[in-house]
Amino acid sequence: MAEKMELDKVVVWDGNYAAAQALRQAQVDVVSAYPITPSTGVVEGYGKFLSDGYVDGEFIMVESEHAAMSGCVGAAAAGGRVATATSSQGFALMAEVLYQASGMRLPIVLCVVNRALASPLNVRGDHSDMYLGRDSGWIQLDAFNAQEAYDLVLMAFKIGEKHNVRLPVMVHQDGFITSHTAQNVHPLSDDEAYAFVGDYKPLDELLDFSRPVTYGAQTEEDWHYEHKAKQHKALIDSRVEIDAVFAEFEKITGRKYKRVESYMMDDADVAIVALGTTVETAKMVAEELRKEEGIKAGVVAPRVFRPFPFDAIKETLANVKAVGCMDRSAPGGALGALYNEVTSALHSGGSTALVTNYIYGLGGRDLTVDAIKDIYRELDKNAKSGKRSGKIQQFVSLRGPKLEYFE
Repeated sequence: MAEKMELDKVVVWDGNYAAAQALRQAQVDVVSAYPITPSTGVVEGYGKFLSDGYVDGEFIMVESEHAAMSGCVGAAAAGGRVATATSSQGFALMAEVLYQASGMRLPIVLCVVNRALASPLNVRGDHSDMYLGRDSGWIQLDAFNAQEAYDLVLMAFKIGEKHNVRLPVMVHQDGFITSHTAQNVHPLSDDEAYAFVGDYKPLDELLDFSRPVTYGAQTEEDWHYEHKAKQHKALIDSRVEIDAVFAEFEKITGRKYKRVESYMMDDADVAIVALGTTVETAKMVAEELRKEEGIKAGVVAPRVFRPFPFDAIKETLANVKAVGCMDRSAPGGALGALYNEVTSALHSGGSTALVTNYIYGLGGRDLTVDAIKDIYRELDKNAKSGKRSGKIQQFVSLRGPKLEYFE
């Protein structure tokens, strides 16, 4: 039996340590890992808890991130509760195996501490790795601070392990801004946390010799299409279970989560749509501009990036006149991924809102309060004039000539 840890009602944890504590409290059976900055603290924390007797599990140190996720796939297929963590280039090296995990319907939890992708080499945070995994068939949850990193990791196990879901889950947090910033966190006790997550109930595990199963079968054109359609259906249908887990967690903690979080949107004329730590700064700025300049500003934040909350985004932004979609990832010769998702939802609902794509914060560049104020002012100008003052895509806080693209 693992030892229990006595925790204060309020503790000071960074995002990495908060995620590691959630892995401990969920009593993860196997962590297969190859640590990489800035996510090292997650698996390092689990390893320390294991060596100190707080976890009855296994830590498998492997030779690469590809091998780390491969180890997770094997352990999950065998019937264990499994997790790991990674960032950036490590995430990119895992990419091949991410599709294996989701295609085999293995409820692995992956803590992704978001960081820029090389080249040039950069260890600071942006959302390039989050976007890289968006079509891999995983559920993707996004934390805006250390408290949410802790909460969402606990909820990730409960969501992914439901037998009508059976999908792997990523929990994202911003590299360094969340992962290495200490904040007040309100943890559950060990007993409360484990009671919420529950005992792991395997399904079709390889070690059940009374009922042999096959993983990683080859299907070709005869059945591949049907398998992928079924997987997609499970991902879309998981919205119901995600909502149910969020509601159950609220009953225990009083902390309310929604697939799309919104702030001051009841009467908003303009809104910023953002992910990660940018959300909290945008909320503060929106409050200031409402008081100081009368701009009816709001904030919309997808808590669940996959399955994309198409319905909730459409509803939340239905009456807004101008929207700024904040993409913290190099667009690669296109409009930003978040912009494309949001505009699809708006278009389907018949919205005539003017939507601008703001590229920002690449490689950890700060997005200042003044920069967000300027974005809101531009959106307000667009809303009042009925036309966009600049081009569709704009680069924020960039040295050198202003970059704008797409009429």
